[in-house]
Amino acid sequence: MKSISTFNLQYAHRFYGFCGEAQYLHGHTGIMTIEVEDSICEGVNMVFPCNEIKKIAWSVLKNFDHALILRQDDPILPAILDVYEKQGIRSGSPQNTNMGEAFKTDLAEAHPNCRLVVTKETMTVEGMIKITYDLLKDKLNITKITFSSGDNKASQEYTVDGTIDRCPCCGVALDENGVCYKCGYKKEG
Repeated sequence: MKSISTFNLQYAHRFYGFCGEAQYLHGHTGIMTIEVEDSICEGVNMVFPCNEIKKIAWSVLKNFDHALILRQDDPILPAILDVYEKQGIRSGSPQNTNMGEAFKTDLAEAHPNCRLVVTKETMTVEGMIKITYDLLKDKLNITKITFSSGDNKASQEYTVDGTIDRCPCCGVALDENGVCYKCGYKKEG
């Protein structure tokens, strides 16, 4: 069975090197759906609590919300960083309160202090799916991600290799010691 969570993302980007309207800096409202599969956790009668999926996924996805997403070789990137520096917001500001966890992968690097994500490839709906899966594949049993942005939409299905140990009282993932962070349940053995 699957639990399904949806996320709304507001972001700006451009397709550097593209010959079309998308070569100009522009914004989108993106909608991402993440499907998580597992057996039903007997104690709580659910696959995985949707609020936990949202918490885990949003910890990294909020880096993309109200952010500028640029390819690493885009010539406007240094200019943007220079402007942010001159404005005094490159290292953050008191108004920047919805920051995600910084990350750096082969596909992207988040700079949450200045609401910027730098990507290896052009940020398409397909690219967003690849980055999201890469960031969350070890935290959730993701079977499908769908992302739509404007008129563009893509989805990718994945095979789940195993189950995640979960608390029989809360349904949340147990930590590496077999302990539930919510209720303190400890797995025997």
